[in-house]
Amino acid sequence: MELININGTNLEVRRIEAAGAAADRAPLVFLHEGLGSVAMWRDWPDQLCAATGRAGVVISRRGYGRSDAIPDVLGAPALRDGRPSGRLQPDYMHREAWEVLPPLLAHLNIGQPVLVGHSDGGTIALLHASRHPVAACVVMAPHVIVEDLSIAAITQARDAFQRGSLRERLARFHADVDGAFWQWNDIWLSEDFRAFDIRAQCRHITAPLLAIQGVDDPYGTMAQIDQIAAHAPHTRLLKLPDCGHSPHKDQPLAVNTAIGEFLAHLP
Repeated sequence: MELININGTNLEVRRIEAAGAAADRAPLVFLHEGLGSVAMWRDWPDQLCAATGRAGVVISRRGYGRSDAIPDVLGAPALRDGRPSGRLQPDYMHREAWEVLPPLLAHLNIGQPVLVGHSDGGTIALLHASRHPVAACVVMAPHVIVEDLSIAAITQARDAFQRGSLRERLARFHADVDGAFWQWNDIWLSEDFRAFDIRAQCRHITAPLLAIQGVDDPYGTMAQIDQIAAHAPHTRLLKLPDCGHSPHKDQPLAVNTAIGEFLAHLP
């Protein structure tokens, strides 16, 4: 585990050197969900790197895991020491994709990665691939629009954090658990975020793209990946029964097999 300073912020990074990984294969770069971190992936990235014969990099975004916290995440948006503090804005995933990820990949000397994103990380992967060259893009339970279903589930998460055991469970994975939760929950439940829509950006994705969604996902319907395919027709879709918001946890064999076959056909 290491900290890499990008744009004045220390980001937690874990590198995976898979046994037998081919040097000419683009590495996998794992982008976590809205409440995720390096540690919350557990050992799935290692399994996927080993199965595909690729190296990997796992990242915690600012405010998550052991990365630098965001000061005053419930305060008004402001600059502190030249860096943003306060509430996230509706374009926070655009900023991660276009302002943070490019210099981080450059620092890691990764030209064209295979992006593997889950939930918010999937959205960030799509946005990055819409502007920057990538070898391929794998997204699980991404968000391209905001659905009423998503808002209801995120409202329930707020109740579980305030009155249930969610805060205690998350505290094992985040140095600043309150900051990690509220920066995500607050913006998603804001009125301004209801207009969030990245379908237009999906039209600009030319890299191979695999989109995976669980049939029983409480945070999004099949409309999410169907809309990706409608705007990027070369997209491969995988719709998994008996699967919720985390396909790599609920259906790891099906997901690993699909990703392995998808990447095996890349040049």
